[in-house]
Amino acid sequence: MLLTPACAAPHGDHAAGRVHSNPFVRDQGGIVRGDVRQRRLALIFTGGEHGEGTGHILDTLARCGAKASFFVTGDYLARAAHRPFLRRIVAEGHYLGPHSHAHPVYCAWEDRNLTRVTRRVFERDLQRNIDALQTWGACPHGSPIYFVPPYEWYNAEQVAWATDMGVTLINFTPGSGSNRDWIPEGQPGFVPSETIIRDILAQENRDPHGLNGNLLLLHLGAQRVDKVHFRLGELIEPLRARGYDFVTVEALLGAHHPPG
Repeated sequence: MLLTPACAAPHGDHAAGRVHSNPFVRDQGGIVRGDVRQRRLALIFTGGEHGEGTGHILDTLARCGAKASFFVTGDYLARAAHRPFLRRIVAEGHYLGPHSHAHPVYCAWEDRNLTRVTRRVFERDLQRNIDALQTWGACPHGSPIYFVPPYEWYNAEQVAWATDMGVTLINFTPGSGSNRDWIPEGQPGFVPSETIIRDILAQENRDPHGLNGNLLLLHLGAQRVDKVHFRLGELIEPLRARGYDFVTVEALLGAHHPPG
């Protein structure tokens, strides 16, 4: 995966100790890391069909005094069991944003540059997701809208389409392996939740900037027995002890203007 900062020069993990005027790191134009000069990070949770961990996640965040960002699909929004969670996310000061309505695959798995959706399909799907979120008090008019693409898989074309809609496409910061938490037992790539937490903390030690500016992605639910969300406190507490502040993507990225 090629990572480049907005100023198209080495940055972050690729140039230890060098900080540029535009602090964001990009992949295909999408923001994948915030300012590495600040000791704060954003937990981002995506949810669709599975969202059984949302209540526990919100309880843990409240207990730890941490903020986070939640990105959900039309499927998540349609489930009556999720309605109390949506109300809590907004009421408790977390960020609630789009993850697409129908969770389509934007580009080919074997060739990321090969787009699989038309611009019209992309725009209608994303706008439908945003419209539904606004009924819950999310994505208010005039405020920045951040968007995590379905499957966390996209290319520069979707970044440009989102920008034209006034939406900023973001994705997780690579390196920690946190996004593996959806993989069920018995499938290739499965790792125990304890290992996932340990690997995130190891990345904090390994990266010259620690987890500064990290967009750390986890899922709201999964078809696995060993669910990582039950160990969320084991991640937040040691990182808080190391001086990290857990903020929303809006706070992490500030008054960011969509790339252009």
